[in-house]
Amino acid sequence: MSTVVSPVAVATAMDGSRPHGTTVSAFVSLSLTPPMVLVSLANGSRLLAVIRRTGRLGLNILGAHQADLAIAFARSGPDKFDGVTWLPSQDRPRLPGSAAWIAAEAGDYVTAGDHTVLLAHVLTAEPGEGDPVSPSPLTYHQRSFGTHTPLAY
Repeated sequence: MSTVVSPVAVATAMDGSRPHGTTVSAFVSLSLTPPMVLVSLANGSRLLAVIRRTGRLGLNILGAHQADLAIAFARSGPDKFDGVTWLPSQDRPRLPGSAAWIAAEAGDYVTAGDHTVLLAHVLTAEPGEGDPVSPSPLTYHQRSFGTHTPLAY
Protein backbone atom coordinates (compact mmCIF):
# COMPACT_ATOMS: atom_id res chain seq x y z
CA MET A 1 0.00 0.00 0.00
CA SER A 2 3.01 2.31 0.20
CA THR A 3 2.59 3.07 -3.52
CA VAL A 4 -0.76 4.75 -2.88
CA VAL A 5 -0.44 8.50 -2.37
CA SER A 6 -2.44 9.75 0.63
CA PRO A 7 -3.27 13.20 1.94
CA VAL A 8 -1.91 13.96 5.40
CA ALA A 9 -4.01 15.51 8.13
CA VAL A 10 -3.86 15.92 11.87
CA ALA A 11 -7.17 14.83 13.39
CA THR A 12 -7.91 16.65 16.65
CA ALA A 13 -10.42 16.79 19.49
CA MET A 14 -10.76 18.41 22.89
CA ASP A 15 -10.99 16.42 26.11
CA GLY A 16 -12.18 19.14 28.46
CA SER A 17 -9.48 21.79 28.17
CA ARG A 18 -6.84 19.37 26.87
CA PRO A 19 -6.22 19.01 23.11
CA HIS A 20 -5.57 15.62 21.55
CA GLY A 21 -4.40 14.85 18.02
CA THR A 22 -2.87 12.30 15.73
CA THR A 23 -1.54 12.19 12.19
CA VAL A 24 -3.78 10.38 9.72
CA SER A 25 -3.20 9.45 6.11
CA ALA A 26 -6.39 7.39 5.81
CA PHE A 27 -8.69 10.36 5.23
CA VAL A 28 -10.92 11.08 2.26
CA SER A 29 -13.96 13.06 1.14
CA LEU A 30 -16.96 10.74 1.34
CA SER A 31 -20.11 12.62 0.32
CA LEU A 32 -21.14 16.03 -0.96
CA THR A 33 -24.81 15.73 0.05
CA PRO A 34 -24.63 15.71 2.98
CA PRO A 35 -21.00 16.77 3.26
CA MET A 36 -19.07 13.93 4.92
CA VAL A 37 -15.52 12.71 5.35
CA LEU A 38 -14.05 9.33 6.28
CA VAL A 39 -11.20 9.02 8.78
CA SER A 40 -9.53 5.84 9.97
CA LEU A 41 -8.12 5.70 13.52
CA ALA A 42 -6.42 2.87 15.42
CA ASN A 43 -8.81 1.08 17.77
CA GLY A 44 -6.55 1.81 20.76
CA SER A 45 -6.12 5.50 19.89
CA ARG A 46 -6.59 8.02 22.70
CA LEU A 47 -8.02 10.37 20.11
CA LEU A 48 -10.66 7.84 19.07
CA ALA A 49 -11.71 7.46 22.71
CA VAL A 50 -12.07 11.26 23.04
CA ILE A 51 -14.07 11.50 19.80
CA ARG A 52 -16.38 8.70 20.98
CA ARG A 53 -17.05 10.68 24.19
CA THR A 54 -17.46 14.13 22.64
CA GLY A 55 -18.70 13.38 19.12
CA ARG A 56 -16.46 16.16 17.76
CA LEU A 57 -13.33 16.21 15.63
CA GLY A 58 -11.25 18.62 13.62
CA LEU A 59 -9.17 17.83 10.57
CA ASN A 60 -6.16 20.00 9.88
CA ILE A 61 -5.22 19.20 6.27
CA LEU A 62 -1.49 19.77 6.31
CA GLY A 63 0.45 21.84 3.82
CA ALA A 64 3.79 20.80 2.31
CA HIS A 65 5.60 23.03 4.83
CA GLN A 66 4.16 21.05 7.81
CA ALA A 67 5.97 17.70 7.61
CA ASP A 68 7.40 18.38 11.08
CA LEU A 69 3.87 18.49 12.50
CA ALA A 70 2.97 15.26 10.73
CA ILE A 71 5.97 13.56 12.34
CA ALA A 72 5.28 15.06 15.79
CA PHE A 73 1.64 13.97 15.81
CA ALA A 74 2.47 10.50 14.44
CA ARG A 75 4.41 9.55 17.58
CA SER A 76 2.83 7.92 20.62
CA GLY A 77 2.25 9.75 23.86
CA PRO A 78 -0.03 12.27 25.51
CA ASP A 79 2.08 15.41 24.98
CA LYS A 80 1.86 15.89 21.23
CA PHE A 81 0.70 19.50 21.64
CA ASP A 82 3.72 20.50 23.77
CA GLY A 83 5.36 23.45 22.00
CA VAL A 84 2.76 23.43 19.20
CA THR A 85 0.76 26.56 18.44
CA TRP A 86 -2.95 25.87 18.14
CA LEU A 87 -6.22 27.79 18.35
CA PRO A 88 -9.66 26.69 19.48
CA SER A 89 -12.09 26.62 16.55
CA GLN A 90 -15.63 25.40 17.19
CA ASP A 91 -14.38 23.60 20.30
CA ARG A 92 -11.74 21.75 18.28
CA PRO A 93 -7.94 22.28 18.15
CA ARG A 94 -6.93 24.03 14.92
CA LEU A 95 -3.34 24.22 13.69
CA PRO A 96 -2.53 27.58 12.06
CA GLY A 97 -0.96 27.46 8.62
CA SER A 98 -2.70 24.29 7.49
CA ALA A 99 -3.79 23.95 3.87
CA ALA A 100 -7.42 23.48 4.97
CA TRP A 101 -9.58 23.06 8.06
CA ILE A 102 -12.62 20.85 8.63
CA ALA A 103 -14.82 20.82 11.73
CA ALA A 104 -16.93 17.67 11.88
CA GLU A 105 -19.35 15.71 14.04
CA ALA A 106 -18.96 11.96 14.43
CA GLY A 107 -21.53 9.86 12.64
CA ASP A 108 -21.08 6.12 12.26
CA TYR A 109 -18.19 4.05 13.57
CA VAL A 110 -17.24 0.94 11.60
CA THR A 111 -14.75 -1.51 13.10
CA ALA A 112 -12.34 -2.68 10.41
CA GLY A 113 -9.53 -4.91 11.67
CA ASP A 114 -7.27 -2.98 14.04
CA HIS A 115 -8.81 0.36 13.03
CA THR A 116 -12.16 2.10 13.26
CA VAL A 117 -13.48 3.94 10.24
CA LEU A 118 -15.27 7.08 11.34
CA LEU A 119 -17.91 8.52 9.02
CA ALA A 120 -18.16 12.18 10.00
CA HIS A 121 -20.53 15.00 9.04
CA VAL A 122 -18.75 18.18 7.96
CA LEU A 123 -19.94 21.34 9.73
CA THR A 124 -17.30 23.70 8.36
CA ALA A 125 -14.71 23.37 5.59
CA GLU A 126 -12.34 26.28 5.04
CA PRO A 127 -9.22 26.83 2.98
CA GLY A 128 -6.13 27.58 4.99
CA GLU A 129 -4.05 30.70 4.99
CA GLY A 130 -2.38 31.76 1.78
CA ASP A 131 -3.56 30.76 -1.69
CA PRO A 132 -7.07 29.23 -1.30
CA VAL A 133 -7.10 27.91 -4.87
CA SER A 134 -3.94 25.82 -4.90
CA PRO A 135 -2.35 25.28 -1.50
CA SER A 136 0.53 22.83 -1.65
CA PRO A 137 -0.70 19.72 0.17
CA LEU A 138 1.41 17.39 2.25
CA THR A 139 1.19 13.82 0.98
CA TYR A 140 2.47 10.46 2.13
CA HIS A 141 3.97 8.10 -0.45
CA GLN A 142 6.59 5.33 -0.33
CA ARG A 143 6.84 5.84 3.46
CA SER A 144 7.87 9.48 3.19
CA PHE A 145 6.25 12.90 3.23
CA GLY A 146 6.22 15.06 0.11
CA THR A 147 3.88 17.12 -2.01
CA HIS A 148 1.96 17.03 -5.26
CA THR A 149 3.36 18.69 -8.37
CA PRO A 150 0.80 19.39 -11.10
CA LEU A 151 1.56 18.17 -14.61
CA ALA A 152 1.90 20.80 -17.32
CA TYR A 153 -0.33 20.04 -20.32
